[in-house]
Amino acid sequence: MPSQTESRRSFLKKSSLIGAALPLVSITTAVGSQLPSNTGAQEDAVVVSGEYNITISAKNAVIKAGNLIRQIDFEDNQIITQNLRLNDVELLSGPTADFQFDIYQAIPNTQPVGLKQQPDGSLVWADANNTPASKTADNQPVEWKHLLHLDGKSISDSFKIAGKNISRPKAGVTRLNIRARAFAKSDLNAVFIDLFYEIYDGYPAIRKWVEITNNGNLWLKVDNLVIDDIDLASDFKNPTALTPEEQGTESSIIAFGNTAKTMGVIAASEIPSGTRHISKNGAMGYADDYFEWVLGPSESFVSERVSLLGYSGNVIKTISADSTPLDRATEGVFKSFLQHCVGLRGNPALLPAPIWCSYSNFLVSLTDENMREQADIAEKMGFVTFQLDEGWAGTPAPGGSEPFTAHMPDFDNTCRYIISKGLKLGLWISCFRSDEAKDLKALPDAKSLPLSINTKRGVGMSFASKWRKYFANDIIYMADRYGMSYVKQDLTNISKGDIAEGHDSRTRKESILRGLRGLLELNSKVAEVAPEIWTQITHELYWRTPGPPADIAGLKHACAFHTTPNTYMGSGYGAKRVSQDWPLDPLKLRSDLIKSCEQARHRFYDHRGLPVYSVEFYAAHAVSIKGSLTADVQDRQICSWLMGGPTVYAGDLSSLTSEHVLHYRKRFDLLKALQKKYNIYAYFQFSGVPQPTDTDWHWWGKLNPQGYGAVVVIRGNQGEDARIINIPWVNSKRNYLLTAHLTNKKLGVFSGERLIKGTLSLKLPPFGQEIIEIAQFS
Repeated sequence: MPSQTESRRSFLKKSSLIGAALPLVSITTAVGSQLPSNTGAQEDAVVVSGEYNITISAKNAVIKAGNLIRQIDFEDNQIITQNLRLNDVELLSGPTADFQFDIYQAIPNTQPVGLKQQPDGSLVWADANNTPASKTADNQPVEWKHLLHLDGKSISDSFKIAGKNISRPKAGVTRLNIRARAFAKSDLNAVFIDLFYEIYDGYPAIRKWVEITNNGNLWLKVDNLVIDDIDLASDFKNPTALTPEEQGTESSIIAFGNTAKTMGVIAASEIPSGTRHISKNGAMGYADDYFEWVLGPSESFVSERVSLLGYSGNVIKTISADSTPLDRATEGVFKSFLQHCVGLRGNPALLPAPIWCSYSNFLVSLTDENMREQADIAEKMGFVTFQLDEGWAGTPAPGGSEPFTAHMPDFDNTCRYIISKGLKLGLWISCFRSDEAKDLKALPDAKSLPLSINTKRGVGMSFASKWRKYFANDIIYMADRYGMSYVKQDLTNISKGDIAEGHDSRTRKESILRGLRGLLELNSKVAEVAPEIWTQITHELYWRTPGPPADIAGLKHACAFHTTPNTYMGSGYGAKRVSQDWPLDPLKLRSDLIKSCEQARHRFYDHRGLPVYSVEFYAAHAVSIKGSLTADVQDRQICSWLMGGPTVYAGDLSSLTSEHVLHYRKRFDLLKALQKKYNIYAYFQFSGVPQPTDTDWHWWGKLNPQGYGAVVVIRGNQGEDARIINIPWVNSKRNYLLTAHLTNKKLGVFSGERLIKGTLSLKLPPFGQEIIEIAQFS
């Protein structure tokens, strides 16, 4: 196996992701070997030299991650981040406390009790008196006595630094561990804290986490935990969110840069969903409203990881936009860091796209007959995956892994038929269950308490109970029984909390992170046992409805994330099978289909800090009502969803004409050919070109490390009829053969230098689009 250094060297040697004719981070390793760049303008390259090592002295530890250097001081038995420098420029406002949290003691000193449901449905606490619980379960019979606030500065009052060591857990990875123990005579006797800092050869990044261990006899609670308590200097407090912040959930990736836009850090949190917090000053930890953790004797809490990755370079003005070092780092070295160091689940080469989903125009009215009909058309269109959404499972309430026999009398045969058409089978499953569900017969105490009730679907199941293992095994059963290779996990309310007796959670607030961790854990279990299953989690499942955007934590454990808001524009009456007699205006429907394409592109772009192939936006509607769908609109769907990957399509396919079916087939075959040759779904370049718009022109790249692949060009309803297109992500020293596939034109041979400077001219009508193949020419 290659080391991290060798993998990084190979990546940079091949990669055009950072912008091959734009300033590129070029790194010198600890042994002095130069990692080659792929830039066509070496004179513009920013060379980031430096070592990748950690050193310890009696007074401090120095962490060198290339040009990002952090110094941690130990004088006076404190743990202080003294400096954080990038290219010898100080990023901090001054020395910072490095971490902080509060510790509380349970009164009485015993494990907090959970909820029990009585035969009459009422809730009581599982104490000696069976104390009745309030409707909101906010009267848990325990009090918490505040013991102390702890941070790197105040730690000397009650803790002593007991150990500092460096380890190398695997090739290319170096780790610093600082351990502090409570004084023997303090109330916190036998409590200790471990701080971990990790670096990776070839990446200007420092990853950090905290472990808190209670080896004493008190029941304790940790609250207000800030994992990396830094305070950036005022000039670096200019945030750019690289994933959306919405629905009460913060972005998981925020860049902080200087006003000149030439340098800064990308702050990345692996804390899931609404439990994370990234402060305006760059500090990263947990959201106070949704986090606390109870530690009994011998128990430990290990935090999620957070990271800082440094970027720097010149702002370069191209013929169409400014290329910033942040954009180049985001599409290049940061994505590589997520893939090779943080570790993400989905493999773009295995993306089961294009996917058709049954929800629009069918909702829960799935039958063997109508799904066979849709599968017949889907095969002709060239779909890869056929996903049965809500409606195939459960009676009387949907949700489990048993079919709705009234509509699917022989579901095994239905599945075999779909697979016989050459389609991969996808199935939906929710986390609500009726009382008759096999889950509750096997595990009657697996409900979340207080009850999370969905009137159509039953009660919410608890990811903070052993049911999460049952659920993981049930997903694997669905693959074994039905031939399923894609699963959509949907619908719960983790944010409401679960404090049932016998479940893992000790308090309702603690249960939120417990539940999120349980959900992610079960997806990792599925990946371990059945790696062939493409797992998807929805925004409704991951928090509440409507739910959060995609984040790092979700994509570490699941292959894909279904993000909000769904679009149903252009599908007509989306809950019904299409009728050409509907009193709807086809021009208005066509306009809605075009608007949904714009919405999709913005949604992918807003998630540009993540690999966008793993972000599923619902949906490109393959629906035609009175001629509302045209070949141009079909092409716009293809191009718009190609910003990520062609997931997900939906709609009543029987509304399509044979011309529609053949046109989709031609375009899907084009995408499959480009994917097979270049792995285009893996890449997304956006630096140095216009941002998404539906008025003027914009374009983006899907180019592999050799600079080959596709460039997608979109024109809105305005702008010039012809436009010069620059392609900043190719190699200036190579020649390329260009083909415009939607108009079936050979554009000729261009040098990389000409493409970078902008000599390619395209002509498009309003709302026109093009897919340009960038191929090798020799």
